[in-house]
Amino acid sequence: MLDIEFDRSALPGKGALVLLATEDGERPASLRHADEATQGAVSRGIEAAEFGFAKGKSCVLIGPGGGYGRIVLIGLGKAAECDAAAVENAGGSAYAALKSSRQGAIATDGLPDGLAAHAALGAVLASYRFDLYRTRQKPDELPKLEALSLLCGEPERDRAAWPALAAIARGTFVTRDLVSEPANTLTPAVFAERIAELASLGLEIQVFTPEQMQELGFGALLGVAMGSDAPARMVVMQWRGAADREAAPIAFVGKGVTFDSGGISIKPAGGMEDMKWDMAGAGTVVGLMAALAGRKAKVNAVGLVGLVENMLSGRAQRPGDVVKSASGQTIEVLNTDAEGRLVLADVLWFAQERFKPQAMIDLATLTGAIIVALGHEHAGLFSNDDTLSARLTEAGLATAEKLWRMPLGDAYDKLLRSDIADMKNIGGRPGGSITAAQFLRRFVGEVPWAHLDIAGTAWASKETAIVPKGASAFGLRLLDRLVATHYED
Repeated sequence: MLDIEFDRSALPGKGALVLLATEDGERPASLRHADEATQGAVSRGIEAAEFGFAKGKSCVLIGPGGGYGRIVLIGLGKAAECDAAAVENAGGSAYAALKSSRQGAIATDGLPDGLAAHAALGAVLASYRFDLYRTRQKPDELPKLEALSLLCGEPERDRAAWPALAAIARGTFVTRDLVSEPANTLTPAVFAERIAELASLGLEIQVFTPEQMQELGFGALLGVAMGSDAPARMVVMQWRGAADREAAPIAFVGKGVTFDSGGISIKPAGGMEDMKWDMAGAGTVVGLMAALAGRKAKVNAVGLVGLVENMLSGRAQRPGDVVKSASGQTIEVLNTDAEGRLVLADVLWFAQERFKPQAMIDLATLTGAIIVALGHEHAGLFSNDDTLSARLTEAGLATAEKLWRMPLGDAYDKLLRSDIADMKNIGGRPGGSITAAQFLRRFVGEVPWAHLDIAGTAWASKETAIVPKGASAFGLRLLDRLVATHYED
């Protein structure tokens, strides 16, 4: 991970420099000092480019003098709208401007107080690369920047804020690494082994084998795994950080289909390679638990992930099969490609029965229908509790991981009626993401619950300021914010 240093606001006078500033108010001292050091090149560049520090806009000055190879100006927009999310995006843009330099610094005296560490978080998140399987990269394809200085007025304060944010960044990297792995490497068993390594953070980890899940009555989850040679796993991660270690936790549940062929209801060949990241919900839960443990969150939290591979073979589940879930409810499986909800059904039931959580949230790349409804800008939010829904929406806006609440109701629930079992696993094409959530609702009891359908947001097909192309870890920062705001002691 990129090394971060917090220093006094003296300009370094060498390498590359990024200056952050809002479009209204007095220009920060760093901007004035840089202009003096370059004998007015900064002000001339601003005038020539008609640059006004609008949000998301930048201006690059090449060879401005004063010992600088480059000076990059990045706008933050109006000061009243300059929040942590905007600063993180600016930090990500700063990293993009600095990564080809051996030395780089970001002047943060143009930020509202207390946000310099968030600029560092944005830069670190933008620096992520998954290069594990690259063997022939050219030197000019690699970033040169290994350490980044944040120039700020109160470095002690920002150094104190950084460890918690660094833990979030490390958790994000854990998630992105898991979601980026190919399915021939990240089988359910290997996934469980990767999670077990996080015990060093203080997490209590328990891995369940197929035999143990059989004893628990996990007929829905194990039915999905029948066609694969890779045995299923369920992993439970507990973090006891509250003053009362026995107090009811908040529970997070993740869908972990390490590869989804669709089973006998096989998917089309085009794009099937993307189904290696059908475990992104589980990956996000794992990264979140690592972040909470890493920053020593004062909360009791439990993360549960159901890990399976959905494949075809002579043993594979068939359309028309009936399975019995851990709740005792029976399910007619009409489509084996609607498998994620079967995995979650057993894990959700187990979570609310075993841990009696004060709230429960699941994440899953559950339906293509949610992409049709919301595109790639929002994840779908479904909930049986208005307070929890409002808190999640608020946290999503604060972290720029946006949610849009979708409806639930009896009319949708009726679409799941089966002629031969308690329910069927699909409700038809209309409202597909809604009937999937309605299916999950049958396994959460009376616990305040929310389901986040992240099918459209778990993988970025194009990069943004803080999310390189690929695994996004969507939901991790949002849920960390939810915990910090509403559930910590």
